[in-house]
Amino acid sequence: MKAALLLGHGGLDQLVYREDVAVPVPAAGEVLVRVAAAAVNNTDINLRTGWYSRAFSGTSAASDYPGVIREDGGWAGDALSFPRIQGADACGSIVGVGAGVDATRINERVLIDPIIRTSNGRVKYLGSDTPGAFAEFVVVPAVNAIAIRSDLRDEELASFPCSYLAAENMLSRAGVSRGETVLVTGASGSVGSAAVQLAQRREAQVHAVADSAKAEAILSLGATRVVPRDADLIAEFGYESIDVVIDVVGGAHFAQLLSILRRSGRYACAGAIAGPLVELDLRTLYLKDLLLVGCTIPASDVFRSLIGYLERREIRPLVSAIYPLRDIAVAQTAFLSKRHVGKIVLIP
Repeated sequence: MKAALLLGHGGLDQLVYREDVAVPVPAAGEVLVRVAAAAVNNTDINLRTGWYSRAFSGTSAASDYPGVIREDGGWAGDALSFPRIQGADACGSIVGVGAGVDATRINERVLIDPIIRTSNGRVKYLGSDTPGAFAEFVVVPAVNAIAIRSDLRDEELASFPCSYLAAENMLSRAGVSRGETVLVTGASGSVGSAAVQLAQRREAQVHAVADSAKAEAILSLGATRVVPRDADLIAEFGYESIDVVIDVVGGAHFAQLLSILRRSGRYACAGAIAGPLVELDLRTLYLKDLLLVGCTIPASDVFRSLIGYLERREIRPLVSAIYPLRDIAVAQTAFLSKRHVGKIVLIP
């Protein structure tokens, strides 16, 4: 089969396109999915560069990676084996089943839940801990291949799983409800733009931080106000004016994000694209009774809820560009340029 292989931690030269990779075989309880479309995520870049290692304190957009890190460069902080196939976002159809899986599922159109829950309670992430979707075929547990009934195109459906799952998880963990004021950082990215839509779906008042050139696109998703990335957030919103911050950026603005939160406000984080190391004044945290929540593993029912949102057209896809899988390095270069709004999708 055709597949994009990651040979090791490092630059784009570590990505190799091959057409002679063995097709995986589903084991008991698994299905073989023919991948129709797969999307690019920050996780792909982070894993390639070794950004998850504690030794790397820069941003995932660094143009020159300072060295190869193997000991803890994986998504879960473990060493990785290479070569490996990445890709956590996938839409496709079931073409084979392992023992114990109903054969009537063959030809079923599915979205893949990237959170793989194992029998021992450990969680694995598709394309990081297991072979992923940057290939013609991928094997996943049958419970992770969720039937989808939608007239959206394959590339549109592939834009949803990871980013919308991350965004909905943050909103759920922060308890966002109707009428609350929410600030979303990195709102033009895939998770940020998903958070804008999903917060608006909850009937919250959504403010966003994004590049000024992308403001119109973010407003069209349901935001009531967009401020530039370099804005003074205290000057823009005032102290204690926001109920919930949904953050995927981190970096230098972290202290301001806590300052604009109301007392008993909530901060939820699922990324750090501007840098993972931030300055925290503990007095701000405890004197304002703030709740800070790190969000990675969603509850098991969140993905199926997203399927329902899609089938009822309560959220819509946002696809920026489509590339053939062989051009994965070009697609990641475009992704890192941060000129897009929404998702960049690969077609195997």
